[in-house]
Parts: sequence; C-alpha cells; structure tokens
Amino acid sequence: MTYQHTSQIETQTDPAALKSVLAWFDQFQAAPIPHNIWLQCQLALIEGFTNAVRHAHTGLPLDTPVRIEVAISDRTIDIRIWDQGPGFDLASVLRQRITANNTDSEGGRGLKIMYLVADRLTYEPALESGHCLHLHKAFAL
Repeated sequence: MTYQHTSQIETQTDPAALKSVLAWFDQFQAAPIPHNIWLQCQLALIEGFTNAVRHAHTGLPLDTPVRIEVAISDRTIDIRIWDQGPGFDLASVLRQRITANNTDSEGGRGLKIMYLVADRLTYEPALESGHCLHLHKAFAL
C-alpha cells in the first residue's frame, strides 16, 4: 500500500502568518518522513515563505495571497509556494550565492538553504499568475 497525502494552505502577505503555516506543516510529522528530513523541509518552508513575503510581495497589499501545497508519498516530499511577484532567475541567483563566501551577507541565505535541502529546486511562472517555487526531496525509510 502506498502513502499519499496532499494539503494546501493560503495566507496573507504577512510575516506573522508564518506561525500558522508552521502549525499547518506539523501535520506532516506523522507522515512516513524521517524526522531529520522533516526538519530540513520545515526550514526550507520557512525560508521559502519568508522570501515570498519579504521579496516577491514587496509593495503588494497585505491581502495578496501566498499559497502553499505539500504533497507526500512513500519516498518523496514536494513543497510548492506560489507568489504573485515579478519573478527572478533562480539559477543565476543561486550561482552567485553558492560561489560567494561572504558569511556576513544576509541576502540569499534562504535560497542557499533551500538549494542544499532539495534534490530539485525550481522557480517558474505559474499558470494562473505569479510564480511557483517547487522543492522536491526524496528520502529512504
């Protein structure tokens, strides 16, 4: 029998909404995810949500939605975060961040963390509008 669970949440563009996002993500601790992988994905979720609110939605109204979906199977977890921002070239920014050795720099740490957690990380235009950050992580039980 295979395990499959998907859940979505939508919040406003508000850093304080992170608390409810994390409470929602707690439901996945009971899934067949090793705890260390769950913790890594939780950290990546924090970084992805924070980037959407602070960067993608800069200057947008508070009621601009951030939508998050988590899908879990027996061996994978997929986290998708949709924002309404103008977008950016993820590969280019990652190249700059990964080669930079400035540990005092605040900018870009979240992307680097997500890149290190993920087996695959993409950021592409969404069908409806805005963009979708997709983090894919495989794990062994």
